[in-house]
Amino acid sequence: MLQIKKLCVCELQEILGIAQSSVSRHLKILEDAGLVEHAKCGQWVNYIVNASSGNPYAPAMLHHLDSWLDSHSEIKRDRELINKTSRHIICKKATG
Repeated sequence: MLQIKKLCVCELQEILGIAQSSVSRHLKILEDAGLVEHAKCGQWVNYIVNASSGNPYAPAMLHHLDSWLDSHSEIKRDRELINKTSRHIICKKATG
């Protein structure tokens, strides 16, 4: 999903249907491996694939992962939800 669009933890949580702590833990592992990076933008912390991480294995892994997961029905569903998910709506639900 992060190859398609930068996402915050709340958007990933909404799409995947898992706890915020789980999303954060997985992102930390991916970031430590050099596959994901984050950038703060106002109140949001955006995560995106780190294509230039310096990790020599990252580009090959991401390429193969993408092709392997392309046919998986749950992955297709999650990818379709990306453009339907809005951090502003998620946060509005959480506060109000």
